[in-house]
Amino acid sequence: MERARTTEDLNRLNLSAARASVAVALTLVGLKLWATLSTGALSVLASLADSGMDLLISLGAMLALRYAARPPDDDHAFGHTSVEDLAALAQSVILTGAAVVIAWAAVTRLMVGQVGVLASEGTGMVVMAVAVVLTLSLMGWQSHVIRRTGSRVVAADRLHYTADLLPALGSVVALYVSSRWGFWQADALVGLVAAAVLGWGALQIGRGAWDALMDRHADPVIIAGIARLADTWPGVRGWHDLKTRTAGSRVFVHLHIELDGGQTLTEAHEIGAALRRAILDRYPQADVIIHKDVARRPADN
Repeated sequence: MERARTTEDLNRLNLSAARASVAVALTLVGLKLWATLSTGALSVLASLADSGMDLLISLGAMLALRYAARPPDDDHAFGHTSVEDLAALAQSVILTGAAVVIAWAAVTRLMVGQVGVLASEGTGMVVMAVAVVLTLSLMGWQSHVIRRTGSRVVAADRLHYTADLLPALGSVVALYVSSRWGFWQADALVGLVAAAVLGWGALQIGRGAWDALMDRHADPVIIAGIARLADTWPGVRGWHDLKTRTAGSRVFVHLHIELDGGQTLTEAHEIGAALRRAILDRYPQADVIIHKDVARRPADN
């Protein structure tokens, strides 16, 4: 029962972050659409495009997290958390496309030299400042959830808003520079920087999702922590074949421990069960299977 409550808490945190993301994305799309129509700024348009992508992706992420929260069944004995990695991979592809479009628009504006394209800079600056505050608030909650759950989907969602934060801040600067000194090129330069950050972040999220789908091992820090527990656990004379893989925010652990063959089955079970509980206490996102082997006697070596 303790494990079930812990899993439910993690799922609830992930879903709360997803719902908050959808709500903020809806608000930001409305604000930035108004600012874009008022100013004609490419930097604001870049931020609007990112928020539009955020909205679509956040909706998909929320559905993915709801599906991933379903318990194991006959067809999915290890649960449904791999859908998180599929969603994150799709997010990375969409974000990469958005980065390419924004970069192309910025380069085109610089080459064509569209002077005097900005207007109502003051209105745009106020709207984008409000957007920055909303984005920072959401990112704070997402960071808290990621520390608790390790969800790759929530991490990808936070990346969207991190990438959105840069053009939002940059657009405020670009609009101010344009209104004060007429340097309209700052708007396109901010768009280029935002596109680069968005593309790099998408690559990192996509790589992590791909590794998980290909059953790459868990974070080396987690592996080392489990090894230290096994090394020092009372009654465990040795261990081998520590294997891990990730699926979404879950970490699957298989471990063989070596025990005294002269003890009772009950005693051996209690040692293994206690070690499993210790691993789960330290890594609540883990799913642990421990196999018990008889330790070889020195004479058998």
